[in-house]
Amino acid sequence: MMTRVGLAKLKALRGRRPGRRRRKPGGRRDRALWGFGLLFVALLILGAVATPSAVAKDSAKEPNVVVLGFDGMDPLLLEEFVAKGRMPNFERLMKEGSYSPIQTSIPPQSPVAWANFITGMNPGGHGIFDFLHQDRTNYMPEFSSALVAAPDRTITLGKWVLPLAKGKVELLRKGQAFWQLLDERDVPYLVFRIPSNFPPVPSRGVSVAGMGTPDLLGTYGTFSFYTDDPTLFALEPSGGTVYRVRPQGARIDAAFHGPENTMRVDTPELTRPFVVYVDKENKNARVSVGNEVVILQEGEWSDWIEIKFDVLGPLSRVSGITRLYLKSVDPYFQMYATPININPRDPALPLASDDDFAQSLAKRIGYHYTQGMPEDTKALEWGIFSDDEFVEQTNFALAERLRMLDVLLDDYRGGFLFFYFSSIDQVSHMMWRNMDANHPAHTEDSKRHGDYIENLYARMDSVLGVVERRIPEGSTLVVMSDHGFAPYYKKFNLNTWLYQNGFMELRRPKDIGRQPLFGNVFWRKTRAFGLGINGLYVNMRGRESQGTVKSGPEYEALLQDITDKLLAYRDPESGEPPVIRVYRASEVYQGEAAGRAPDLIIGYARGYRASDDTAIGHLSEQVITPNHDKWSGDHCMAFETVPGVLLANRTLSVDNPTLIDLTATILDIYGIARPEVMTGRVLFGPVLQTSR
Repeated sequence: MMTRVGLAKLKALRGRRPGRRRRKPGGRRDRALWGFGLLFVALLILGAVATPSAVAKDSAKEPNVVVLGFDGMDPLLLEEFVAKGRMPNFERLMKEGSYSPIQTSIPPQSPVAWANFITGMNPGGHGIFDFLHQDRTNYMPEFSSALVAAPDRTITLGKWVLPLAKGKVELLRKGQAFWQLLDERDVPYLVFRIPSNFPPVPSRGVSVAGMGTPDLLGTYGTFSFYTDDPTLFALEPSGGTVYRVRPQGARIDAAFHGPENTMRVDTPELTRPFVVYVDKENKNARVSVGNEVVILQEGEWSDWIEIKFDVLGPLSRVSGITRLYLKSVDPYFQMYATPININPRDPALPLASDDDFAQSLAKRIGYHYTQGMPEDTKALEWGIFSDDEFVEQTNFALAERLRMLDVLLDDYRGGFLFFYFSSIDQVSHMMWRNMDANHPAHTEDSKRHGDYIENLYARMDSVLGVVERRIPEGSTLVVMSDHGFAPYYKKFNLNTWLYQNGFMELRRPKDIGRQPLFGNVFWRKTRAFGLGINGLYVNMRGRESQGTVKSGPEYEALLQDITDKLLAYRDPESGEPPVIRVYRASEVYQGEAAGRAPDLIIGYARGYRASDDTAIGHLSEQVITPNHDKWSGDHCMAFETVPGVLLANRTLSVDNPTLIDLTATILDIYGIARPEVMTGRVLFGPVLQTSR
């Protein structure tokens, strides 16, 4: 999955909400990069976002194929837990069907890997190379997967700005999704919460957006934390905001903070007031939001609460949902609110290719997380959550997902079904340190949840058993992951390395480490720079706005020089190579979008990964630093080191399967000839095994 959708420490990019401090210069630009704002609301009001109807039919003629996608499931961990007897359903499927590691993408990042699977193409075809791409005009990072553009014609009436044309919400992933090809055969399908599919592509069947789906603010998840604890006032967590509250006796007045109202000239932030009455003696609090009242004990979560923001006064509102967690009332008040999720019963953004599906699901199981990644890794990383609280929140999100699966299995009448789980990926990111005594962030306290990852794998084994029992006899069952996992012991700052080796120049070398977003780079003397987690770009003349390197022999010589020196570099402390592979984009990518790729893709060794600072052009003083963060496991390394898993109740007929092969295989099962741009092989032989 995303190494962080949002890359949890990108302070300079993350949308910080105002409330307890005035806006700093540049803040609006940073928020514009990460947040889509209320443009979506304007699109909704004017009917600019349309989604097609789903195909609702049963099919006794077409084959039945069920794919379970477990983001981040690792073959080494899977084999370890199977050997310990924790995963009997996986063990049986391995023996009676097929099992193999599956080759992930270059680089092994979730949006890239899932786009490979969706399109049957490598990044040169689908155009997603990293979480972040470079804006060629100004060197700034931009999201790789979605584009939001404001209407190009508006009219101002007093304080209101009204669009006269449609805005645009565009999925930047290129190529056809394989389920769009299923449409051609009239195959019924449901693709549930697959990443790299926001907004959902137009289709006759149903696809539901997953990773990449924003919260109501337009971010990948911005929590709120309300407190009168003075030790927390200065905390500026990426992916969250600390709001200072001022108790008046037992009463606290505060507000939920929504998106900016772009239909107003001054684009004010939408807010929804609420009131809290604190009872310190009984360690509880009463929260009133409009006519809704919630009473919480310390350490208790609320159910989902609907939050309505007035857009054009009370006659036009946008709706979101949130859950509250009362952390403490004494000696200080501390209350967490989840990111304000899009309300699935009244969605302000497209959650599925069929509007009715999203609303129908919400009616059947209730409100639920709609943001792409519900696990709040940022709250844990910044100390808002303890490990215990993160585990509780993660378990709640997983329980919601399991209720969804139960409903969809009830409805499944054949055709193609894909169902996605994010839990293993997000928990492995945050809690690798708990099980790994060698990790720099491992502590005595963290041992408390040292078996949580293993227990989560065991829960996924139970999921597999349920699915096997409930799908029709003779169905093809596939279990897959997009990549594996590895420890993340040390951070590597690629831009600092480039500077120290003479490939980058700074205007003020004494200011190193103080200016993110390449604020200190002297571009006219810089030949290369890092952007995103695995990308390295040449500052090429005629391509970058202040390019210095000529194409041809000079460019080729520079790539070779950087490659040789990176591979020769050794960790001063351990003597190990932090970089073990350097891939040339021209050699690993093919397709019409290949020109947007970084020039080199850096393949880190297990235990090493690019620092978050690297991803946004922030240089640190040291090239390599120990990782003491709670974000302690990762997969953005050399792709050979973190393969995913592939299991099936059919026999594999080829060695070394890839994600792209799986795409071709699904189409082959339905008798669909793959387009020429899809280069995958058919994985399964004709004999169906029975692992039931």
